[in-house]
Amino acid sequence: MRTPPEAKIAPELFPEASPELSGEASAWLGWLAAEKRCSSHTLDAYGRDLRSFLAFLQARNGRAAGPHDLLALKPADIRSYIARRRADGLTSRSISRSLAALRSFARCLERTGRASTAPFTAVKSPKIAKTLPKPLSAGGAVQATLASSRAGDPREPWILARDAAVLALLYGSGLRISEALDITRRDAPIGSADALTVVGKGRKTRTVPVLPQVREAVEEYLALCPYALPLDGPLFVGARGGPLSPRIIQLAMERLRGVLGLPDSATPHALRHSFATHLLARGGDLRSIQELLGHASLSTTQVYTAVDSVRLLDAWKSAHPRAR
Repeated sequence: MRTPPEAKIAPELFPEASPELSGEASAWLGWLAAEKRCSSHTLDAYGRDLRSFLAFLQARNGRAAGPHDLLALKPADIRSYIARRRADGLTSRSISRSLAALRSFARCLERTGRASTAPFTAVKSPKIAKTLPKPLSAGGAVQATLASSRAGDPREPWILARDAAVLALLYGSGLRISEALDITRRDAPIGSADALTVVGKGRKTRTVPVLPQVREAVEEYLALCPYALPLDGPLFVGARGGPLSPRIIQLAMERLRGVLGLPDSATPHALRHSFATHLLARGGDLRSIQELLGHASLSTTQVYTAVDSVRLLDAWKSAHPRAR
């Protein structure tokens, strides 16, 4: 497996494995980055999952894990590992992701006869309880995007305007927080711009609408921002002018929960859920919403139909005379 130099992951990240297997693991992560275009979050998670499994093999065998240990694996070994991870407190979702990572690694090694996917595919991933997205009310979502909702906040006005602009993009254009923070100054949705091209999961690009209110929020932020922003640099910056951390926006939303009386489920990502749910409630079709959200599969978008059904049922129960 050829790994481009820019995607190379240091073998020292896998001290639980033999030098040969460390190199294979490093090449695998590099391949995921360069060929599959996995996000840094996915790479970090998959790297942790593989290190955990290699540590499990090392502790069981009393030596660093090598390709021969992978070839000798049985389904019972995988089940034993899952049981260990459950004992460590891992959720079903995390265990499913871990198995997906191990299957991917084994699949790459299987091409050269260094491993087999059979023991991994023989073990079913745990069932994950389906939870519906929790959108905000239309009024709550709008309030979260207004700079005026931050009246009395002691932070600098440009920072308050920045937070409002980021949240306006999440609700007004249905962006993920990472997508909003990846926008460059050159691509700032200002002036006559009525659309924005963003890079989503898997490095896939899509075009999303930009409402006048969103443009105004971004323009207000830029007018107040004390830093000269390079055209190729990030549009949204932190207090010291560096890249803005998603955690800062999460904390801003936490402050708003108290100010506006929003539920604990009111997170930045809940604004993206609100974007989709409110569009659907106003007659938007699923295919269009799928494209706007950047979902690879329509089945992912269909979860919002269940949210809308729950909303309608709640409205019926609270308003219909025969529902009491």
